[in-house]
Amino acid sequence: MLTSICGINWGDEGKGRMVDLLSRDFDVVCRYQGGNNAGHTVINERGKFILNLLPSGILREDVVNVLGNGMVIDIKHLTEEANRLRAQGIQITPKNLKISDKAVITMPYHVLMDCLEEERLADKKFGSTRRGIAPVYADKYMKKAFRMGELLNPELLKKRVEDIVEWKNLTVVGGYNHAPVTVEEILDYFKTYGEPLKDYICDTGLYLNEANKQGKKIMFEAQLGALRDIDFGIYPYTSSSSTIAAYAPIGAGVPNLKLDNSIGIMKAYSTCVGEGPFTAEYFGEKAEKLREAGGEYGAATGRPRRVGPFDVVASRYGIRCQGADEIALTKLDVLSGHEELEVCVAYELNGKEIKEFPFTDVLDECKPVFAKMKGWNCDISACRKPSDLPKEALDYIRFIEEACECKIRYVSVGAEREAYIKMY
Repeated sequence: MLTSICGINWGDEGKGRMVDLLSRDFDVVCRYQGGNNAGHTVINERGKFILNLLPSGILREDVVNVLGNGMVIDIKHLTEEANRLRAQGIQITPKNLKISDKAVITMPYHVLMDCLEEERLADKKFGSTRRGIAPVYADKYMKKAFRMGELLNPELLKKRVEDIVEWKNLTVVGGYNHAPVTVEEILDYFKTYGEPLKDYICDTGLYLNEANKQGKKIMFEAQLGALRDIDFGIYPYTSSSSTIAAYAPIGAGVPNLKLDNSIGIMKAYSTCVGEGPFTAEYFGEKAEKLREAGGEYGAATGRPRRVGPFDVVASRYGIRCQGADEIALTKLDVLSGHEELEVCVAYELNGKEIKEFPFTDVLDECKPVFAKMKGWNCDISACRKPSDLPKEALDYIRFIEEACECKIRYVSVGAEREAYIKMY
């Protein structure tokens, strides 16, 4: 059984919270793309955890966690993240964490170049997290990146370091007029942060294939959402990897396997971190009220998230991109206390109403078309079955379900592990 947990919108939909909940029914949880440029916040009986690279299944003792070949791994960040979790009582060993030998390493000079480029762009910046993601994926496709498996062969690695440092300085020094990268600092970096990870590195594709043969249940955990996908998102204001569920078997190392189920995660309202078009965005007091109610600040960066009402146009597009079979709707409790709720049901473009998500270039010209719904004025965080919800909350869920043309199976009414409702 292969299941993907994927984001429907701009990211920050609450995927980590749902992976933590649903992983109780799985043997393996695998991250298959991205790096430490986004965070999953999980709250359970063991405490509050912020995960950037490690799969959310790491919080369950009987789950094996995999970092797939489609990821870009900052080994310094990974080491520090693992140590922080260990200090919180989480066990992390080669038995429950496996790192693909084909995963690419995010280097310090990638982070440097990311920062230098954002500074060069000034007011035209993309809103990068400055974690080196675009530069490391660029190097991967130029075939000038380091992979985790190379840490197991120090002599060959040293020769590659010498060649790549010479090449990289053509840009660092010649392009950005910055101090050069040195061979010594790169070798020291690998020794300090690569050595502790050697026992975790393996052929994760082989491991996952064997697990599948044994009938184990495998969950693929995505980072960000469909609208940040390099191909289908709001390019160029996207991530540099494929966030799409269909990429999960490839980024995990098992391109021969097919997904059995795709669970899309979306919030009961819209949020977005970073630059780029966001048609239904709220501003001023309206935005601040929703942001504060939902605690909408980036888990990886702490940046205030842009907020707005639920966007049917963007969500229906995201559901199609993700091939979602069912939906988990998160943070419904945040909308409690509103007499009236808005839902963006269409866009207006050049005087015409459109209901399909358009090409990125015209999104800034689009205006939201709102439908209004009656809100509910009570706390729903203790609700555990559909009949516990007020009629207005049920109407809201059914409206979104019908408008987006996808069944909503789970509804989250709080951050805690058990604060959810199974709709069917």
